[in-house]
Amino acid sequence: MIIILSLARLANFPLYLPINVPLAGYFGIGVISLILGVVAVFGSKRVNELLWGIVLMIVGFLAGGVGGLLALIGGLVGLLSRYV
Repeated sequence: MIIILSLARLANFPLYLPINVPLAGYFGIGVISLILGVVAVFGSKRVNELLWGIVLMIVGFLAGGVGGLLALIGGLVGLLSRYV
């Protein structure tokens, strides 16, 4: 979902990151979200490891939107399932 929404950002839909990225430029926010989406897809297979759970939660926060919220919740559930 992060990848789909970042492609929408590249098409100039009004979607934003929750942080200010002045170096991103006009297309930079969409590209950053696209990279974060690929990291989330790659890390979802290893979410039960401590490092990847934390990475997914950070990626989810930075990506924002519905896809970011899903990545954030997925990282949290992965960590809880491992240690509880």
